[in-house]
Amino acid sequence: MTSSLADFQEAVAPTAADTELARNSSHQLSKLLDRHHDRGKQFSNFELRIHAVNEPEEVILIPASALRLLTDILTQMALGNAVTLIPIHAELTTQQAADILNVSRPFLIGLIDNGKIPYRKVGTHRRIRFEDIIAYKRDIDRQRLQSLEELAREAQELDMGY
Repeated sequence: MTSSLADFQEAVAPTAADTELARNSSHQLSKLLDRHHDRGKQFSNFELRIHAVNEPEEVILIPASALRLLTDILTQMALGNAVTLIPIHAELTTQQAADILNVSRPFLIGLIDNGKIPYRKVGTHRRIRFEDIIAYKRDIDRQRLQSLEELAREAQELDMGY
């Protein structure tokens, strides 16, 4: 079953108080995960104790992978970044995909038409899988980094002061 981006919550921008709280909690969770990783322990689950004000404590069993994801979310919030979760199988409109790549929609359509990014048609509309957009972004980022490294190496060989 495919999902569209509209099926998921909008990005949540942290307040100043959220940013500070996220900074502290992400640091604590990172230390916890590092401690267990350093000891060579492979945990598949963690007990998370939740105590809301004026409510009884609840214990929730969560997978270790979810705790790592929560740590990543809190780290981004601590940096003041808005956060959203998008399942890898979600399908995007061409405008949503262009926004993720930070390119214009016509540029994205050119990439699609040239076979650089796969898509499927829903009626007359193109839909692009989120994982395909991320794979393209990773590939382009890798190519850019290789080009920069090559330029830096050439500049050093030519003693250009870099």
